[in-house]
Amino acid sequence: MAIKNELQAWFETEMVNAESFIRAGLFDAAMGCLERAHVVGQGYVWPHVRTHWAMLRIAARRRLLVDACGQAMRIFLGAMGSAVGLVPSGNTGSSAVNMFKRMPIEPHLAALIENSKRDET
Repeated sequence: MAIKNELQAWFETEMVNAESFIRAGLFDAAMGCLERAHVVGQGYVWPHVRTHWAMLRIAARRRLLVDACGQAMRIFLGAMGSAVGLVPSGNTGSSAVNMFKRMPIEPHLAALIENSKRDET
């Protein structure tokens, strides 16, 4: 299933903003964008992989080996989880949190996800 409509536009905006922050060396700001993008994109294989790839790039630029390894593992496991529909809702995707932990979803993101699900039916 492909990500679509308002969710797709919102996801792409967060990814573009993250890339701008990465180019400027503002990695914390980029991670904030990527974490939000992860929450809305993790149900879809390619968006899920894209968020972890960008997080891996940040870990590499920061020379954080443990975080980079965590993101590499999440790329592989996240793709499989998205493909079969097993993702922990609300998880931000950062190596700082357990990759299997469900987390609360910010209300505006929850509404965006819910609206997208309604559009798919």
